[in-house]
Amino acid sequence: MNRIDKAYKILADQAYKTTEPRRVLIEFLDDDKNKHLSCDEIYDRISKDHPNMGIATIYRNMQLFEELGIVTKLTLDDGISRYELANLEEDVHQHHHLVCLNCNKLIEVKEDLLGALEVEIEQEHDFKIVDHDLKFYGYCSKCK
Repeated sequence: MNRIDKAYKILADQAYKTTEPRRVLIEFLDDDKNKHLSCDEIYDRISKDHPNMGIATIYRNMQLFEELGIVTKLTLDDGISRYELANLEEDVHQHHHLVCLNCNKLIEVKEDLLGALEVEIEQEHDFKIVDHDLKFYGYCSKCK
C-alpha cells in the first residue's frame, strides 16, 4: 500500500471522508518536490489548477492531517509551519533536517543515526521511544 492509499485509509478509519480537497492535498504532498511548504506556498501552487480551493480549506485540512499523523509539521525559528506527507510506516522514524541560518534552506538527512542512543535511553529510563525530531542549524554550501 502506497502513502496515498495509507493516508486515505487513515481518514476512513477515523470516519473522515476523502473529499476532493483532501485528495488534491494528499496527492500534491506525495510529490517529493512539494515537501516543506507552508500553507500559503501550498495554496499558491494548488490554486493554479484548483482555483475553487480556498486558503482556509488548506489550513483546516493540514491541521486535521497533522492530528491524524498524515503530515509532519516542521516549524523553524521564523515561526512558519511547513508540511510534508508523513512516512506512514509503522515503527519508522521521520528523517532529520539541516536548516540554514542564513537562507532557511532545508536539507533532509535520511539516515537515522540515533538507533543506539534510543536503545540506551529506553533502557536507562524505562521509556519506549516511538519517534524523535532532530534539526541541525548551520549554513548551507551557498551561505557558508
